[in-house]
Amino acid sequence: MQLETLLVNCGQLLTMDHETVHAKGEQMGYLPHIQDGAIGWKDGIITFIGTSEEARSLDCPNMIDCQGKLVTPGLVDPHTHLVFGGSREHEIALKQQGVPYLEILRQGGGIHSTVEATRNASFEDLYEKAAFHLKRLVSYGITTVEAKSGYGLEKHAELKQLEVVKKLKEDTGMEIVSTFLGAHAIPKEYKENPDSFLSEMAGLFEEIKEKELAEFVDIFCEEGVFTIEQSKRFLQLAKEAGFSVKIHADEIVSLGGTELAIELGAASADHLIAASDGAVEMFGNSDTVAVLLPGTTFYLNKDSYAKAREIINGGGAVALATDFNPGSSPTENIQFIMNLAMLKLKMTCEEIWNAVTVNAAKAIHKDDVSGRLKIGRSADVVVWNAPNYQYVPYHYGVNHVHTVFQKGVEAAKGGAYLE
Repeated sequence: MQLETLLVNCGQLLTMDHETVHAKGEQMGYLPHIQDGAIGWKDGIITFIGTSEEARSLDCPNMIDCQGKLVTPGLVDPHTHLVFGGSREHEIALKQQGVPYLEILRQGGGIHSTVEATRNASFEDLYEKAAFHLKRLVSYGITTVEAKSGYGLEKHAELKQLEVVKKLKEDTGMEIVSTFLGAHAIPKEYKENPDSFLSEMAGLFEEIKEKELAEFVDIFCEEGVFTIEQSKRFLQLAKEAGFSVKIHADEIVSLGGTELAIELGAASADHLIAASDGAVEMFGNSDTVAVLLPGTTFYLNKDSYAKAREIINGGGAVALATDFNPGSSPTENIQFIMNLAMLKLKMTCEEIWNAVTVNAAKAIHKDDVSGRLKIGRSADVVVWNAPNYQYVPYHYGVNHVHTVFQKGVEAAKGGAYLE
């Protein structure tokens, strides 16, 4: 067998190659792995997975000794707001005074501040900024990412964001999933008529589909934003237009967005901090993935976190994401999110690794290409400066990445993106 690159002496090689598409309930406590493993690829495609002993007979000009380090699939971030203008550090003082997020929004801050900056930004400026943040995401071990629009809230600015995502995908070759979140907030000019705004956003579905600018449609179902009824109508129209759907559900108030996501067969319901006990129980009989964003709760200085333990114990599937955005979770550090999941969501290390690989891939319909190491798949592989999988969520506040391989090519090393 001829290989281009072969990693040997992988202390723990987490293949994450479950027999099922993703891990639900008790299965999240199981990590498919190989002790003293080896993995090799040619032309960016994995062609060998086995033990280091089995790899000794292989012919490879580029054999890398991992010296007992942890090796895993590239991580998957299934919820980011990657493309936006400006930043919102000027809101820190308001947050420190305890001004609620929805109150900042009502005062014209929050999303509205970013909307103004995004509308005023050129395509080139948005592209450059998003590329910077994307490279940082990769440096933390992420090789597949979802990116939402939602900071335009009008036709041209929304399409501009989606075009940026499409060009990033073309230029980098990275697995980037695009989501249209035109219904992210009610713009000031539609404050008294949100239904007309939703009609305007739904009017973009045909163009977005024709230009292949997004795979998903999302909506912020929340008090003071969009109601259950509005969200249901909007997402049903999206499904009729051929999109898969997601929901920002029950983040602040328990409106029933989680139940709606499951009813509609959404790929994911995201946030879920205020989800009811009844809604949480529904995940066990659903393929909808619960995407939890503990970084948002942490940054907004809230006490209540999403009910990860109850979702998993009830047989549901949990994924984790950064929710990278300028207002409520300005971080690209998925490793810190893993630590928060351990401390605040009470997830085990095994559950956490499933949540950032196979389950995160399922949440964005990339389970056929991302989240696991398998012969025939792209060589999206991370070597960690860690002796085992427990060490990464245990030792917080630093970047544990040794090397990120993206489609078999070094993309980041020592925590830095390689230009």
